[in-house]
Formats: sequence, C-alpha cells, structure tokens
Amino acid sequence: MATASSPTGDGSSRNTPPRGLLRTKPVEQSIADTEEPEHALRKSLSALDLVVFGVGVVIGTGIFVLTGTAAKDYAGPAVALSFAAAGIVCALAALCYAEFASTVPVAGSAYTFSYASIGELPAWIIGWDLILELALGAAVVSVGWSGYVQSLLNSAGVTLPAAIGGGGSDGSWGFNLPAALLVLVLTGVLMAGMKLSARVTSIIVGIKVAVVLLVIVAGAFFINGANYHPFIPPSQHTPGKSGGTTPLVQALFGFTPSTFGVMGIFTAAAVVFFAFIGFDIVATAAEETRNPQRDLPRGILGSLAICTVLYMLVSVVVTGMQHYTSLSTDAPLADAFKAVGQPVFADLISVGAVAGLTSVTMILLLGQSRVFFAMSRDGLLPRTFADIHPRFGTPWKTTLLLGAVVAAVAGVIPLRELSELVNIGTLFAFVVVSVGVVVLRRTRPDLPRSFRTPAVPLVPVLSVLACVWLMINLPLATWWRFGIWMVLGIVLYAGYGRSHSRLGRTTDALGPRSGRE
Repeated sequence: MATASSPTGDGSSRNTPPRGLLRTKPVEQSIADTEEPEHALRKSLSALDLVVFGVGVVIGTGIFVLTGTAAKDYAGPAVALSFAAAGIVCALAALCYAEFASTVPVAGSAYTFSYASIGELPAWIIGWDLILELALGAAVVSVGWSGYVQSLLNSAGVTLPAAIGGGGSDGSWGFNLPAALLVLVLTGVLMAGMKLSARVTSIIVGIKVAVVLLVIVAGAFFINGANYHPFIPPSQHTPGKSGGTTPLVQALFGFTPSTFGVMGIFTAAAVVFFAFIGFDIVATAAEETRNPQRDLPRGILGSLAICTVLYMLVSVVVTGMQHYTSLSTDAPLADAFKAVGQPVFADLISVGAVAGLTSVTMILLLGQSRVFFAMSRDGLLPRTFADIHPRFGTPWKTTLLLGAVVAAVAGVIPLRELSELVNIGTLFAFVVVSVGVVVLRRTRPDLPRSFRTPAVPLVPVLSVLACVWLMINLPLATWWRFGIWMVLGIVLYAGYGRSHSRLGRTTDALGPRSGRE
C-alpha cells in the first residue's frame, strides 16, 4: 500500500488523507496553504479587533427587537434568564470553536475545521451552508438597516419614493436602493483592507455599545419594581401550528412548547438564541490574526461574554420600565422610553440600531468572503476567486462578487420569510464543529492545542444536543428550503468540486490507495 510521508516527519500515514468523499485535509497542509504568496492574507488583527468584530455582529436587531417579543410572548421578566440560557448554549459551541480556531488558524471557520476532521464532502456541505447563511443574513440585515434609516429620514421630513425605497405600504414593489448601496459601500471598505475594516467597525461598534449602555443606565432610573411581579408568570399551554409553520418537533413527536412558567424560559431561549448568531464569524478571520493561537479564543469567548451580559442587563431594564404584557414587539426599547415620557431616547435608540445593523452587515459580508475564499483556494470553487489584491492583501475578487450578489438580492427580493434559513444554517455549523472537535482529538492527538475545550466529549455532546433541539423547533418550511439548498450544493460538488479539488488531485497522484480508508 502506497503512503505519503507525514508532514511531521515521522513517516506515519496518519496525516495522509483517505481518497473519496471523506478524505480529510491535513492541518499542516492547510497551514502551509496560507503561506502561498499569491493566496496569503495579510495578518493585521489583534485580540481586541476580534472582540470588536464579535460584538459588532452579535449586537444588532436582537437587542433592539427580540427582548420585547421574548418577554411578552414567552417568559415575562424572566427573559433575562432566557438570555443566560441561550448564552450558555452558545458558550458550549464557542468552546469548540475556540479549540479549532487556535489549532487550525486558517480562513474558512467551520468549513476549514470540517475539512481537517470529518472529510471533504461534509466540509463542502458546511461551506455551502455558510455561504447561504452569511449572504442571506447580510441581505436581510441590510434591508432592516434601510427600514431604520428611512424611519429617521421620515422624522426629518424626507420620504423616499416607493420605487427606490423597497416598495410601498400597499404591497407595491420597489427596488430597495438604500440597502443595496449599504452593501456596495461596505464591500468597498472590505476590499480596501482588513485593518481599515477593523477601524471602521470599531467606530461603529463604539457608537452602538454607547447607545446600549445609555439605555441601561438611563432606563435604570425609570424601573418600577411592581413590573417584575410575577417574575416567572404562570405556565400557559399553546395550540399547535399547521402547514409549513409547524415546528419539526411537533410534526415528529406531537410536542408543542408552552409559554411562561419554567418551560417558557427555555422556549424564549430558543427565540433569543438567534440574537447571538455571529460570534462564530470571528473564526473566519483566523488567518488574518497576528497571534491566532492566543487571540482567537479570547476574541470568540470574550465577545460572547460581553454580549450575554449586555443582553441580560437590557432585558432587566426594559421589563422593569414597562410591564411585560404592555411591551412592544417591534421596538420595545424605544417604546418603553416613550411609555415613561422620554421620547428623545427613542431617536437615540434608532441611531444605535442603524449603527448596529451597519456593523452586522459588514461582518457578515466579511465572513462569507473568507469562507468562499478558503473553498476557492482548495479548488472546490474556481481558483481565480482565491487571488489576493497585491496592495490591500484582501481576496478582492471574492469580496466583489459576493458583495454584488448580496446587493442585488437585498435590493430586489423580500427576505423576511427566508431569514430563518440563517438560523438553521448557523445551528448546523455548530453541530458539525462540535462533532469535529471530538473526531480531531481521536485522529490527531499530537496536534499542539493552545486552547483545549474542557470536558471532552461531554461539552461537544451537550453542544450538539442543545443545537439539535433548537433546530427541530424550527418550522417545516425552513427545513424544506434548507434541504433544497443542500441538494443543489451536492450537485455542484459532484459536477465541479470533487474533480477540481486540490486535495483530490494530490491523493490521486499517490496511487489507488493511500492513507486511511
């Protein structure tokens, strides 16, 4: 049996990937690819930059909208505990991401981690999933940004025509010009260099966090302790849903979640979980971090911790300012201040929301371009998209292509019903990464790990179970759309990716059998 020498020089075949759909890419080869001059990203990010990116993408519509929905419909004042529970679920996945990111500091996040641990086809599937998740997420958020901007313009007496404002209230169609322009401007910033992107993000995140802290501090003066009673409202049974809105768990087991009570806290946790989506994007910047082994775990875990604390504090304040039964589900923070006679804060919150959605859109665009870049460098997508700009050190072709696509989608297509695809895609990535940590621990125990996920395999198993539970609570329609996208991805892999894979060509050159089968 022909084998290749191990990159570690010990002559073993453990680093030589198997042929076929489950061939894995050695970690050493992934790291070596980052040193190719024509495909090398510029290292310019610090731990602080990574924390800013994490906070920038997580603190968005969730803190300005989901607080009201979760409190009014599911948990009451105990929504703060729901944010804590959701943060714990994310922390389980974050610990797995932190180990992978410090062990395999290569662009691509869950795609790269899967390629190193589970195999090429699973890596392709997760990469294809991430492209949809991040592109669709950026488009959805940019449309939300456009809504806030147009609201502020309306307050100033300026109204955009429906033809360029995304349509009229009567349902008439229109091109959403502000959303498309935002995506194009941010695409230009991302093409101009990672350090510039980090500086712009820092300014935006600073404004956003300042507004959130203002809400917490100012709102604390208007808290009425009576609004916290009952802190955990009595449990209420909810009727089941039908058709495409039926949650998978109901279709499979007939289970319908309850609202309020102790179970309502966990039902609300499933709702507010999606306010945390995005911390994993920090891992996509691994290759552009100066000291990834040290700084990536700090960036991932630090940003998640900060966001969890901010979410909990905001939820405590807003449910103290206004009784949970009276909270708005569209703009709970702004409306809570209006309810206590402080309308000036509503405009400040809108400014914070605009800043928040700007940074979210930018970092989602960053994340998807790095996943696409990593897949192109591996040959699973056309290699031309792995070219690096000689001056800016960014994957400019990939960034430009995806920016143009997202701008067009944001301008033309109403995406509200498709936004749940972002959720299922993220949870699927969490599951794959959690499994990958266990697999890589068994197949490559020799790898240096500057950060180790504690209590393996317990923590990864808990992460998988928690994510799967949230996934099966999503509607059947979301699963159908996700399945269609996955089928399209497999067809594309069979028709292009498998035959153009650089790893596949390497293993083919080694003979009919090589490494682990």
